[in-house]
Amino acid sequence: MSFSDDEIERYARHLVLAEIGGPGQQRLKAARAAIVGMGGVGAPAALYLAAAGVGALRLIDHDEVGLSNLQRQIAFSEQDVGAPKVEAGAARLTALNAHVEVEAAGERLTAANAAWLLEGCDVVIDGTDDFETRFAVNAACVAAGIPLVSGALGRWSGQVGVFAARPCYRCLVPEIPPEAETCARVGVVGALAGVVGSMAALEAIKLITGAGEALTGRLLIYDGLAGTARTTRVAADPACPVCG
Repeated sequence: MSFSDDEIERYARHLVLAEIGGPGQQRLKAARAAIVGMGGVGAPAALYLAAAGVGALRLIDHDEVGLSNLQRQIAFSEQDVGAPKVEAGAARLTALNAHVEVEAAGERLTAANAAWLLEGCDVVIDGTDDFETRFAVNAACVAAGIPLVSGALGRWSGQVGVFAARPCYRCLVPEIPPEAETCARVGVVGALAGVVGSMAALEAIKLITGAGEALTGRLLIYDGLAGTARTTRVAADPACPVCG
């Protein structure tokens, strides 16, 4: 797979990295990544994956851009309010990097359609804020053998984890919490979305290129108020209904 002169200049800072170089950039160009939820996590993650030169991005979201989204979902502008997120996001990503193919799937991912919505993807980033969707994404990824990068945030803290077969996301969250907190209910500082979304994009890039050590089977927890981060291992649940 060759690069045009434009691509060589565009990705110059990747090409000189020992951990990426030409072979890694070729893997990025050949890859297809799905982003489930173009929200606080998905929007910045999509921007960085497009900028990095991931060959195809599949955006999956049924929602429209709202004015309250603009505080943290930096892929959108005031002119996008009322437009489908996947269409506004596709236009923004194409404007950022015309070499990237953007696929817009403007529908809610469910257990019934998850398999074909994620078909053909090399990595999936899940930034949704409801556990039913997260469980459906996880089950489809385990069944298809696709590594899953999971990002979540609320108030002043966020977390990023990578799940590849076992342990899976259901080992971390066996059941839907009875009083799950959402950004709409408890709030979130806007810049935190950029931190978590960028971390999710970085993990996806590492998985695609083989650079470094991905957070596979681990969860990175970031406390924005304290300015601290810690990493913990996720134990495989022998009774997990998905990977057990």
